[in-house]
Amino acid sequence: MAGFGTALRELRGAQKSAKGVSLYSRFVNRPAGRYLAAGSYALGLTPNQVTLVSAAFSFAAVAAVALAAPSWGLGIAVWAALAVGFAFDSADGQLARLRGSGSAAGEWLDHVVDCAKLTALHTCVLIAFYRFPEAYGTGGEGWLLVPLGFQFASVVTFFGGLLTEKLKPKPAPGSPAAAPSTVRAVALLPVDYGVFCLVFLLLGGGELFRWAYAGLGAVAALFLVAFLAKWFRELSAIPR
Repeated sequence: MAGFGTALRELRGAQKSAKGVSLYSRFVNRPAGRYLAAGSYALGLTPNQVTLVSAAFSFAAVAAVALAAPSWGLGIAVWAALAVGFAFDSADGQLARLRGSGSAAGEWLDHVVDCAKLTALHTCVLIAFYRFPEAYGTGGEGWLLVPLGFQFASVVTFFGGLLTEKLKPKPAPGSPAAAPSTVRAVALLPVDYGVFCLVFLLLGGGELFRWAYAGLGAVAALFLVAFLAKWFRELSAIPR
């Protein structure tokens, strides 16, 4: 079993294309995941075990949002756990490539955990709005629709993007990868999961969190419309 340093060097040359990836994922989450993957490799962990570690951090944060009264300390803890969970989410795929042990079952587990995480996070924000209306200023029931709308946009975007990638023809072996666009990488920042996690740092602000969360939800809805149009256009151009 190779050590941490050897694994890290090998991982630097085994990264996925940066095409269609936001700046946060490219320069923050993937590098963090690379270090976690190297450490997991040195410890002898499997990619599926790393996926479960990611789930443990993420769902601990999700539960805290629903169960604990909002505070600045809670916000820091929730953000940290979500960010670490997201980094481990990147690490499991990198570890699978390093070990040469990628599998359909592992990919399935990874996507199921991702979908469950998205669904549970917005559900728990809804629960928090309901349980602590004085803190968040959500006494009106209309505010409970905001997490539902955000959840809808997030899950449909996740599923639509995943299905589009499955339906698009694979590039021919040896074909050069498309160069990543810096403009696109910046434009995708508002809908990057890692950037979204930053909003939980505002939990102690109560109404400030509510408005920031609602703003990101509105942006997610706009991006969903744009993504659906783009994906449908791309798939319509594929000859039958």
